[in-house]
Amino acid sequence: QVQLVESGGGLVQPGGSLRLSCAASGSVFTISGMGWYRQAPGKQREWVAGITRGSSVNYADSVKGRFIISRDSAKNTVYLQMNSLKPEDTAVYYCTIYPRLSGDPWGQGTQVTVSS
Repeated sequence: QVQLVESGGGLVQPGGSLRLSCAASGSVFTISGMGWYRQAPGKQREWVAGITRGSSVNYADSVKGRFIISRDSAKNTVYLQMNSLKPEDTAVYYCTIYPRLSGDPWGQGTQVTVSS
């Protein structure tokens, strides 16, 4: 099994930046790609970005041009650099396997709040 632990969330003003990290442990050799989802209050969890084993990246239209996903394979860690943050980016951010299949693990999530 794979365990995922996110970190790096916090409170930031609109226009600011944050970098999230997600460290994987356990059966990391089974991991193909890794990705980020988010869930805002009262809304469904939505996909944000993903990076494949070959480092191909994909982004949701809502974050394209502002967020950058990257990975450090030696550390089994994936990052999400979030720039030009908006209040609508406020959510709990989760990392998981990408592309995600039913039953793939989630991390515990990290809160990102964008507010003045």
